[in-house]
Amino acid sequence: MPDFSPLDPVQLTADLVRCPTVTPAEGGALLLLRGILENAGFVCTRVDRGDTPNLFARWGVKGANKSFGFNGHTDVVPLGDAQAWTHDPFGAEIIDGFLYGRGATDMKSGVAAFVAAAVDFLRQTPPDGAVIIAITGDEEDKAVDGTPALLDYMAAQGERMTHCLVGEPTCPNVMGEMMKIGRRGSLTAHFTARGVQGHSAYPDRAKNPMSALVTLMARLEADPLDTGTEHFDASTLAITTIDCGNPATNVIPAQGRATVNIRFNDAHSGASVSDWLHAHAAKVQAQTGVQIDTRITISGESFLTPLGDFSALISNAVQAELGRAPQPSTSGGTSDARFVKDHCPVVEFGLVGRTMHQVDERVEVVQIHQLKAIYGRILQNYFA
Repeated sequence: MPDFSPLDPVQLTADLVRCPTVTPAEGGALLLLRGILENAGFVCTRVDRGDTPNLFARWGVKGANKSFGFNGHTDVVPLGDAQAWTHDPFGAEIIDGFLYGRGATDMKSGVAAFVAAAVDFLRQTPPDGAVIIAITGDEEDKAVDGTPALLDYMAAQGERMTHCLVGEPTCPNVMGEMMKIGRRGSLTAHFTARGVQGHSAYPDRAKNPMSALVTLMARLEADPLDTGTEHFDASTLAITTIDCGNPATNVIPAQGRATVNIRFNDAHSGASVSDWLHAHAAKVQAQTGVQIDTRITISGESFLTPLGDFSALISNAVQAELGRAPQPSTSGGTSDARFVKDHCPVVEFGLVGRTMHQVDERVEVVQIHQLKAIYGRILQNYFA
């Protein structure tokens, strides 16, 4: 006889944490999830691209009028200093109500919660529609062949989510306090300044690329992009490195490099921020006579899912389970929601993320149960 007992999200979290999935290693996690989902009636397909493992799973008819989607990832960041961990990072030990391990918070508990919620919901109340689960093994790294590959596969196969919930940890301190209705865009600019090498005692005979870079960095910091918009804080710029690799103290180098990272709001696009950077670099080049080459990588555009029925669905479920309504926010870094937003409306909601990426990453066990209950209620109300 098949086992229709409720799927334990804590046990599933532990099983996933024990899979060594430092990005982009599969580590057995997608194999484990595929077995669970197929046993529950999902049609599963591996959508690997390059070295990235991905899993697409659908319960119900392709092209259904209502297809609720969950998106998440099983890959995790590296351990850092392994000797600094007080618990086995792949041991999934439960101590004093916390489950320890790399990925416990970000985001194997989220994946376990939505898989468990979906499986139980579909067994108990099969809906008129479809449930889609899209899981990648490449969110923590380049994210080129992860969720984008899943979305490309869906487009080619005629698969579609009508709405999607990304299960990233979204709450800063208290379970249920925040959901993400958008994210800032992210851009990295690499500047290479090429001058003329010379003796530091005769700076007039050289063209110092480091002086040009310092001038450029000062200009960028002194010219803020904006002061914020209705749903977003002000865009930010951070200088992450200025370097020339020069071991000599009496030599002006011929070349130097600097990098800045910008998180921009919905007042801008990656293209408009790029134009702003190129314009500043051109002015400094004209001022100093030092050639400045600029290479820009845009890892995501800003986006906003307007408040409406979908965000209310999530808010009401959280309110019903926890007695508090989550604050809609666009704070934080980037997530794979930046790709999903081109496919369908997307909102992020998950548990407290205070220890993600840290040594001794851990999740409060009770939060995993709460998250499963919230996801289950969302499914019930969506298909009601």
